[in-house]
Amino acid sequence: MKARDIAALEEALGHVFARPELLQQALTHSSHAREAESRNGENEDSVPDNEQLEFLGDAVLGFVTSQDLFQRFPQFREGELSKLRAYLVSERHLIRAARQLQIGRFLRLGRGEEKSGGRSKTTLLVDALEAVLAAMYLDAGMEKTREFIQDKILDPELQRMAKGSGDVLPLTDFKSALQETAHSLGWTQPSYVLVKERGPEHQKTFTVEARVRAHGDGGEPEFAARAEGPTKKQAEQGAAKKALEYLRSLDNPNPKSAAGRKRSAD
Repeated sequence: MKARDIAALEEALGHVFARPELLQQALTHSSHAREAESRNGENEDSVPDNEQLEFLGDAVLGFVTSQDLFQRFPQFREGELSKLRAYLVSERHLIRAARQLQIGRFLRLGRGEEKSGGRSKTTLLVDALEAVLAAMYLDAGMEKTREFIQDKILDPELQRMAKGSGDVLPLTDFKSALQETAHSLGWTQPSYVLVKERGPEHQKTFTVEARVRAHGDGGEPEFAARAEGPTKKQAEQGAAKKALEYLRSLDNPNPKSAAGRKRSAD
């Protein structure tokens, strides 16, 4: 790989390698390595490819993602954390980061892979990205690698999902999180009421209210949070999210200390 190519990728990665050979290995596909060995002859050393680095990078990515989600979402159950981690480390998600970094430009491929469009193959790009993570880990340590993973892989997608533009799964099941939080405070299970729907049949907007009340209070809800959505389920999730945010904003969310007070989060 040419020095200017290394410099361009290092700039995108935000790290200058003390051992640039690690980065070169991370970008070397096995097809290139085997062809190079064939040209060099039997007496020459083997040419390293990125398969072992890919193995290590996958482990580093999984650990950083697990720790980040564990710290970021303490209210999540194990199943929710596992589901979100599985998506964030999946090929379907990682290909976005690989393309943004233009990893394909820098791959070292054999002639066969080059001719078959290897620079745009999802599997090759994601494998190379994981290998690059391992190279960074070996060259700079965990903290630098963690910072890169969070900035380039995790944060952009979590922010996108939090805004409701995720097309794979919601950031979390806010209804479940609200139910667990209410239960831990001794409150009743939240209820969801459709208060409005508008628009033509093919493009409706639903408004749902999440209502939470203390145990034994059969009257007005302790507070209600309202949200809109293109489906009832999405509106319910939005209302649950607002209700959860309100609960967490209280200095003392104990229902006994807030008895008789109705709140509304619109």
